[in-house]
Amino acid sequence: MSAANQSMPDLSTRILALFDELKRDSLDLHAFFEMAGSKSPDHQAEVLDAVAELVGIGLLKPGDGGDFYTRTEEGRLRLAGARDVTLYSRQGCHLCETARDQIVPLVNGAGVRFAEVDIDQDPDLRQRYDQVVPVVLIGKKEVSRERFDLANFRKQFQDTKR
Repeated sequence: MSAANQSMPDLSTRILALFDELKRDSLDLHAFFEMAGSKSPDHQAEVLDAVAELVGIGLLKPGDGGDFYTRTEEGRLRLAGARDVTLYSRQGCHLCETARDQIVPLVNGAGVRFAEVDIDQDPDLRQRYDQVVPVVLIGKKEVSRERFDLANFRKQFQDTKR
């Protein structure tokens, strides 16, 4: 577990990680209860408290259905390892496509997660990155904005091994 995750209670971390484990964008409370092995009302109350706290700090948000939740981008990044790579992009952006084409071969086989996130699918990300994509993060650190520099990315990616 990364240092950033050590400050988060284990149940909250497990709830955030469940989205990746199940490869889902939206989960209902039943999935959280099952993950936690919540059979008793006390355990279910703990899950409900953890979900409420995650919503309160902006790592989860209520989905379209009453018991459904989606993980925010901040929630996804909370679990990012120091070498995990995120590319914020949008459809039809040739600079984004070039960045992806250069990044993917470097991270494949490196034991890291690569996530490409379409900013136009999230109003907050669109507002934050609208005119500056592609934006590249290694871990939680932004290493590139607008123009992707492969040599700089390669150096910073290698530096994270140390």
